[in-house]
Amino acid sequence: MESIALIPARGGSKRIPQKNIKEFCGKPIIYWTIRAALESNIFKDIIISSDDSEIIDIARGFGVKAPFVRPKKISGDYSTTHEVVFHAIKKLNELGVSEFNSLCCLYPCSPLINPSDIKASYRILESNPDKYIYPVTEYSHPISRAFSLDKDNKINFLHKENEKTRTQDLITYYHDAGQFYWASRKTWLNSNNMHTNAIAYKIPHWRTVDIDTIEDWKRAELIFHYLENNE
Repeated sequence: MESIALIPARGGSKRIPQKNIKEFCGKPIIYWTIRAALESNIFKDIIISSDDSEIIDIARGFGVKAPFVRPKKISGDYSTTHEVVFHAIKKLNELGVSEFNSLCCLYPCSPLINPSDIKASYRILESNPDKYIYPVTEYSHPISRAFSLDKDNKINFLHKENEKTRTQDLITYYHDAGQFYWASRKTWLNSNNMHTNAIAYKIPHWRTVDIDTIEDWKRAELIFHYLENNE
Protein backbone atom coordinates (compact mmCIF):
# COMPACT_ATOMS: atom_id res chain seq x y z
CA MET A 1 0.00 0.00 0.00
CA GLU A 2 1.18 3.52 -0.79
CA SER A 3 1.21 5.55 2.42
CA ILE A 4 1.43 9.19 3.41
CA ALA A 5 2.16 10.80 6.75
CA LEU A 6 0.06 13.67 8.03
CA ILE A 7 1.30 15.89 10.84
CA PRO A 8 -1.45 18.02 12.43
CA ALA A 9 0.17 21.11 13.94
CA ARG A 10 -2.15 23.99 14.71
CA GLY A 11 -1.10 27.33 16.16
CA GLY A 12 -2.59 28.83 19.29
CA SER A 13 -1.46 26.38 21.96
CA LYS A 14 -2.57 27.70 25.36
CA ARG A 15 -0.62 25.78 28.01
CA ILE A 16 2.72 25.92 26.18
CA PRO A 17 2.76 28.84 23.70
CA GLN A 18 3.93 27.87 20.19
CA LYS A 19 4.26 24.33 21.49
CA ASN A 20 4.57 22.70 18.07
CA ILE A 21 7.69 24.68 17.15
CA LYS A 22 9.19 25.38 20.59
CA GLU A 23 12.84 24.34 20.78
CA PHE A 24 13.31 20.81 22.06
CA CYS A 25 16.88 19.54 22.42
CA GLY A 26 18.18 22.05 19.90
CA LYS A 27 15.44 21.76 17.26
CA PRO A 28 11.79 22.80 16.90
CA ILE A 29 9.94 19.90 18.49
CA ILE A 30 8.06 19.14 15.27
CA TYR A 31 11.42 18.30 13.67
CA TRP A 32 11.74 15.09 15.69
CA THR A 33 8.41 13.77 14.44
CA ILE A 34 9.41 14.66 10.89
CA ARG A 35 12.74 12.90 11.37
CA ALA A 36 11.00 9.74 12.60
CA ALA A 37 8.69 9.79 9.58
CA LEU A 38 11.64 10.20 7.21
CA GLU A 39 13.72 7.51 8.89
CA SER A 40 10.86 5.01 8.72
CA ASN A 41 11.30 5.20 4.93
CA ILE A 42 7.75 4.05 4.18
CA PHE A 43 5.95 7.26 3.27
CA LYS A 44 5.31 8.51 -0.24
CA ASP A 45 4.83 12.03 1.13
CA ILE A 46 4.92 13.80 4.49
CA ILE A 47 2.28 16.53 4.73
CA ILE A 48 1.52 19.12 7.38
CA SER A 49 -1.99 20.29 8.26
CA SER A 50 -1.76 23.69 9.96
CA ASP A 51 -3.50 27.03 10.22
CA ASP A 52 -0.26 28.78 11.21
CA SER A 53 2.08 30.22 8.55
CA GLU A 54 5.16 30.09 10.80
CA ILE A 55 4.64 26.41 11.55
CA ILE A 56 4.11 25.71 7.86
CA ASP A 57 7.32 27.54 6.90
CA ILE A 58 9.37 25.66 9.50
CA ALA A 59 7.95 22.30 8.43
CA ARG A 60 8.65 23.06 4.78
CA GLY A 61 12.24 23.82 5.76
CA PHE A 62 12.54 20.22 6.91
CA GLY A 63 11.19 18.84 3.64
CA VAL A 64 7.50 18.56 4.51
CA LYS A 65 4.80 19.44 1.98
CA ALA A 66 2.04 21.94 2.79
CA PRO A 67 -0.42 21.83 -0.13
CA PHE A 68 -3.22 23.51 1.85
CA VAL A 69 -3.92 25.62 4.93
CA ARG A 70 -6.17 24.13 7.59
CA PRO A 71 -9.41 26.11 8.15
CA LYS A 72 -9.82 27.89 11.48
CA LYS A 73 -13.07 26.03 12.15
CA ILE A 74 -11.11 22.79 12.67
CA SER A 75 -8.10 24.38 14.36
CA GLY A 76 -9.57 25.06 17.78
CA ASP A 77 -9.16 23.48 21.19
CA TYR A 78 -12.03 21.06 20.57
CA SER A 79 -11.18 20.02 17.02
CA THR A 80 -10.61 16.27 16.77
CA THR A 81 -7.88 14.31 15.09
CA HIS A 82 -10.43 12.56 12.90
CA GLU A 83 -11.88 15.90 11.70
CA VAL A 84 -8.40 17.08 10.74
CA VAL A 85 -7.46 13.89 8.89
CA PHE A 86 -10.84 13.68 7.15
CA HIS A 87 -10.41 17.27 5.91
CA ALA A 88 -6.85 16.57 4.76
CA ILE A 89 -7.85 13.52 2.70
CA LYS A 90 -10.72 15.39 1.08
CA LYS A 91 -8.47 18.35 0.31
CA LEU A 92 -5.76 16.14 -1.14
CA ASN A 93 -8.36 14.49 -3.37
CA GLU A 94 -9.41 17.92 -4.65
CA LEU A 95 -5.77 18.69 -5.42
CA GLY A 96 -5.34 15.44 -7.34
CA VAL A 97 -3.30 13.70 -4.64
CA SER A 98 -5.10 10.39 -4.41
CA GLU A 99 -2.51 7.70 -5.03
CA PHE A 100 -2.29 6.47 -1.46
CA ASN A 101 -4.06 3.66 0.34
CA SER A 102 -3.16 4.41 3.96
CA LEU A 103 -2.38 7.39 6.13
CA CYS A 104 -0.48 7.72 9.39
CA CYS A 105 -1.33 10.73 11.54
CA LEU A 106 1.78 11.58 13.56
CA TYR A 107 1.54 14.09 16.39
CA PRO A 108 4.06 16.95 16.23
CA CYS A 109 4.93 17.00 19.95
CA SER A 110 5.99 13.36 20.15
CA PRO A 111 9.79 13.40 20.06
CA LEU A 112 9.98 9.84 21.38
CA ILE A 113 8.33 8.33 18.29
CA ASN A 114 10.50 5.47 17.09
CA PRO A 115 10.71 4.79 13.33
CA SER A 116 10.70 1.05 14.02
CA ASP A 117 7.32 1.42 15.78
CA ILE A 118 5.90 3.19 12.74
CA LYS A 119 7.02 0.32 10.52
CA ALA A 120 5.96 -2.49 12.85
CA SER A 121 2.50 -1.03 13.40
CA TYR A 122 2.12 -0.56 9.65
CA ARG A 123 2.63 -4.30 9.20
CA ILE A 124 -0.30 -4.86 11.58
CA LEU A 125 -2.40 -2.55 9.40
CA GLU A 126 -1.50 -4.54 6.30
CA SER A 127 -3.12 -7.59 7.91
CA ASN A 128 -6.04 -5.59 9.31
CA PRO A 129 -6.92 -2.94 6.70
CA ASP A 130 -10.34 -2.18 8.22
CA LYS A 131 -8.90 -1.23 11.64
CA TYR A 132 -7.11 1.69 13.24
CA ILE A 133 -3.69 0.85 14.66
CA TYR A 134 -2.07 2.95 17.35
CA PRO A 135 0.53 2.59 20.12
CA VAL A 136 -0.61 1.97 23.68
CA THR A 137 1.28 1.65 26.93
CA GLU A 138 0.41 0.33 30.34
CA TYR A 139 -0.16 2.64 33.29
CA SER A 140 2.97 2.89 35.42
CA HIS A 141 0.90 1.94 38.50
CA PRO A 142 -2.28 -0.17 38.51
CA ILE A 143 -5.25 2.19 38.20
CA SER A 144 -7.37 -0.33 40.12
CA ARG A 145 -5.55 0.95 43.20
CA ALA A 146 -6.20 4.60 42.40
CA PHE A 147 -7.60 6.88 45.10
CA SER A 148 -8.70 10.46 45.55
CA LEU A 149 -7.92 12.86 48.39
CA ASP A 150 -10.46 14.97 50.24
CA LYS A 151 -9.80 18.49 51.53
CA ASP A 152 -7.98 17.04 54.56
CA ASN A 153 -5.84 14.74 52.38
CA LYS A 154 -7.68 11.67 53.58
CA ILE A 155 -7.54 8.77 51.13
CA ASN A 156 -10.62 7.43 49.35
CA PHE A 157 -10.03 4.40 47.15
CA LEU A 158 -11.77 4.40 43.77
CA HIS A 159 -12.28 0.64 44.17
CA LYS A 160 -12.42 -0.13 47.87
CA GLU A 161 -12.33 -3.87 47.17
CA ASN A 162 -8.82 -3.54 45.73
CA GLU A 163 -7.32 -1.73 48.72
CA LYS A 164 -5.49 -4.83 49.98
CA THR A 165 -5.10 -6.69 46.69
CA ARG A 166 -1.53 -7.28 45.56
CA THR A 167 -0.69 -5.18 42.50
CA GLN A 168 0.50 -8.27 40.61
CA ASP A 169 -2.97 -9.76 41.00
CA LEU A 170 -4.74 -6.82 39.39
CA ILE A 171 -5.72 -6.45 35.75
CA THR A 172 -3.19 -4.55 33.62
CA TYR A 173 -4.76 -1.49 32.03
CA TYR A 174 -3.41 0.50 29.09
CA HIS A 175 -3.81 3.98 27.66
CA ASP A 176 -3.23 5.67 24.31
CA ALA A 177 0.45 6.60 24.00
CA GLY A 178 -0.49 9.74 22.05
CA GLN A 179 2.07 9.34 19.27
CA PHE A 180 0.38 8.31 16.02
CA TYR A 181 -2.59 6.59 14.35
CA TRP A 182 -2.54 4.35 11.30
CA ALA A 183 -5.57 3.55 9.15
CA SER A 184 -6.42 2.89 5.56
CA ARG A 185 -7.72 5.81 3.56
CA LYS A 186 -11.11 4.06 3.39
CA THR A 187 -11.27 3.65 7.17
CA TRP A 188 -10.37 7.30 7.82
CA LEU A 189 -13.21 8.34 5.51
CA ASN A 190 -15.84 5.92 6.77
CA SER A 191 -15.23 5.34 10.47
CA ASN A 192 -14.52 7.80 13.26
CA ASN A 193 -14.29 5.09 15.94
CA MET A 194 -10.55 5.56 16.21
CA HIS A 195 -10.17 4.04 19.66
CA THR A 196 -12.62 1.14 19.61
CA ASN A 197 -12.36 0.01 15.99
CA ALA A 198 -8.69 -0.61 16.58
CA ILE A 199 -5.84 -2.96 17.30
CA ALA A 200 -3.26 -1.89 19.87
CA TYR A 201 0.47 -1.82 19.31
CA LYS A 202 2.18 -2.04 22.71
CA ILE A 203 5.21 0.07 23.59
CA PRO A 204 6.97 0.47 26.97
CA HIS A 205 5.70 3.29 29.17
CA TRP A 206 9.17 4.75 29.66
CA ARG A 207 9.18 5.60 25.95
CA THR A 208 6.10 7.81 26.13
CA VAL A 209 5.52 11.29 27.51
CA ASP A 210 2.32 13.31 27.20
CA ILE A 211 3.67 16.86 26.97
CA ASP A 212 1.12 19.24 28.47
CA THR A 213 3.24 21.24 30.93
CA ILE A 214 6.79 22.58 31.18
CA GLU A 215 7.47 19.82 33.71
CA ASP A 216 6.42 17.23 31.09
CA TRP A 217 8.64 19.01 28.57
CA LYS A 218 11.73 18.81 30.81
CA ARG A 219 11.10 15.14 31.59
CA ALA A 220 10.73 14.39 27.88
CA GLU A 221 14.05 16.10 27.14
CA LEU A 222 15.80 13.99 29.79
CA ILE A 223 14.39 10.77 28.32
CA PHE A 224 15.19 11.92 24.78
CA HIS A 225 18.82 12.72 25.67
CA TYR A 226 19.22 9.30 27.28
CA LEU A 227 17.74 7.45 24.30
CA GLU A 228 19.78 9.43 21.78
CA ASN A 229 23.00 8.67 23.64
CA ASN A 230 22.27 5.01 24.40
CA GLU A 231 20.54 3.80 21.25
